[in-house]
Formats: sequence, C-alpha cells, structure tokens
Amino acid sequence: MTARTPALSFIFLTLLLDVLGFGLLIPVAPRLIQELQGGTEQDAAPIVGMLAATYAAMQFLFAPMLGALSDRFGRRPVLLVALLGSGLDYVAMALAPTVPLLFVTRVINGLSGASITVASAYIADVTTPEKRAAGYGMMGAAFGLGFILGPLAGGMLGEIDIRLPFYVAAGLTLCNWLYGMFVLPESLPKERRGDWSWSRANPVGAFAGLFEHPRVIGLAAAGFFANLAQFGLHATWVLYTGHRYGWGPREVGFSLTAVGLGAAIVQGGLARRVIPALGERTSVLLGLAMGVIAYAGYGLATQGWMIYAAIAVATLGGIAQPAAQAIITKSVEASRQGSVQGALTGLQCVAQIIGPLVGSWAFTLAISGRLGADVPGLSFLLGSVLAAVGWMVAAFVLGRRVD
Repeated sequence: MTARTPALSFIFLTLLLDVLGFGLLIPVAPRLIQELQGGTEQDAAPIVGMLAATYAAMQFLFAPMLGALSDRFGRRPVLLVALLGSGLDYVAMALAPTVPLLFVTRVINGLSGASITVASAYIADVTTPEKRAAGYGMMGAAFGLGFILGPLAGGMLGEIDIRLPFYVAAGLTLCNWLYGMFVLPESLPKERRGDWSWSRANPVGAFAGLFEHPRVIGLAAAGFFANLAQFGLHATWVLYTGHRYGWGPREVGFSLTAVGLGAAIVQGGLARRVIPALGERTSVLLGLAMGVIAYAGYGLATQGWMIYAAIAVATLGGIAQPAAQAIITKSVEASRQGSVQGALTGLQCVAQIIGPLVGSWAFTLAISGRLGADVPGLSFLLGSVLAAVGWMVAAFVLGRRVD
C-alpha cells in the first residue's frame, strides 16, 4: 500500500472541524452557567473567567509534554488523543448538572487539548520556509471558517435547547477523531524525530529552551501581551454585549460569524499576498497595531452596529500571527518544532489563565457602580493597553532589520 502524503489539506480539515465544535459553545456557555447556578450576568462573569483559567492551567502544565511527545513519536498519535479527549469532554459538559462538574470537564479537556500545538508543528513539517507564512495563514483561515459556522449554529441551536450545542460539538469532534484515525497521515518521518527529554517536556524547561533563540522569546513575549487582551475579550464578550446592547445568543452568533468570515478572508487569502509584499517583520507590527485600535473600538462603541467596524479592523490585524509563526519556525530545527510549539502554547495558556480573570474582573468592576461612572467597555480598553505593550515588545525585538 502506498503511504499517504502529508498535505496542508489534511490538517486544514482537522482544524476546521475542531474549531467548529468549539465555536458552537461560545454563545451558550455563559448562559448555561447562569442556568446551573442562577443569578445575574454579574454573578456569572467570575465563573466564566475561572472555567477558562482552569482549562488554560491544565494546558500550561501538559502542552509542552505533548509537544515533546510529538517530536519523539510523531504528530498523528498525539493529535488523535487530543481530539478524543475533547469529544468526550463535550458530552460530559452537556450532561453536567452542576457548576463544579463543569470544572471537572475543563480539567479533562485541558489535559488532552494539544490539537493546536501539534497542528502548528505539523504545518512546519510539511511546508518550506518561504511558504510557511502562507501555511499558518491557512491555519487562521480554518479558524475563521469554523467561527463563521460554529457560533452562528451555536446561537441558533441554543435557542432550541441550551445544551444541544454541546452534543453537536461532541459529534463533530468525534467525527474529526475518526477522520484523523483513518485519513490523517504522519508528517514527521522517523529519521527527523528527536529524543525524549524531561527537560523540554515540563513547562519550566520548555520555556527555558525558548531563550536559546532571542527572536523566538521576544515574539513569544509580544504574543503573550496580545493574548492577554484576546482571552480577556473571550471571557467577557457574551456578557458585555448582553449588558450593553441587549444581545442574546443569536446576535452573539452573528457577531462571531463576522469575526470568522473576516479571518477566513484575511488569513486564507489576503495574508498570502500581503505578508510577502510587506515582509514578515512589517506584517507583525502592522497587525499588532490594528489590534490596539480594534480593542479600543470595542470598548468605546456605544451601539451594537459599531462593533462590526472594530471587527473589520481586528480581522485585518490577523496578518500578525502567521507572520510571527513563520519567523519563529524558521529559527528552530525540525526535531524541536513540537517542543517549541508546546512551549508557545504553554505561554499562551498562562495568558489564558490571567486574561479571563483580569477581563472578567474589569467587566464586573465596570458595571458595579464602584467607579462612580458607567464604563462598560473597561475590559476592552484595558485590552487595548495590553496589545500596545505587545506591539512595543515586538518592535524592540525585531529592531530595524528589514526582511
């Protein structure tokens, strides 16, 4: 039998189905928390933040290990474990009768949630250096398409039954697992695999390894601040738009569909032309600057329709991520891609722990009346400041060097 050839189309479909499952839950997860515990949006906000932080804490501990395992044993088996764990977790979330059991499901999913880490290494395996930015743009396009269909369907299904999107997400993710089991080929040949090392498999050792590459650690730090802003937005988007504009699951689904459509257009097509034309360094800085503007726009928008203008700016800023990933992967040898991607995921998870806690705290403070003024967009304005710090770090590390 002829071996299947690894190709971006395989990993694209894997990521698309994975994001579809995740996107289904975004419009309804905060509402499920309110249903289980009772109370108001203000009461639910800290729980939303803590659930996100729990998931991120588990990924922080185990993403470097799974990345190192993929360097040693290949990408495919680790990816399959991640997908199976996510599918079973969605079933458990749908059945959870209490908020504490939701925390248990987040722990389980965090343990197995390495799909993005391994997919990033997979792309580095199967692309040439000059085409790597386009490869990571394809990854962003998969996320975008997933968010076109996922939140829109999640909002509509949530109108029928608040738990129905969880069951649908489980079905999609388990279908994705079956696809990987029977179709997805291995991307890392045995002769290119590295040795297993506990020093690279634990979070501390994995982070230390990033310092071997100055540009990698600098861009990782810039991404950390940008991710703080992004994950703060994730934790408060449903609550903020419900409080300020009276949006329900359907309206939230439409807004996130717009995010996904923009990401699919920009990262799936525009990035392939813009990044080579501008250069990777300029693309990183320009994209991060647009993020600063977008977060300020979210926080200052006085009417719901204005959110869509900020979304347009934010999606154009999506050129930063594939450009930064291209720079990072060019700095790392093939046998270390999984370890480095695991470390980057771990650092992202630190932001995913802190960002939702800070974002939900800022939102709760903004609507509590303790500030003496109504500042409902405080969490997004804070996100704009954090994104600006990320831009400054990136500008420093990239210097004035031209691609």
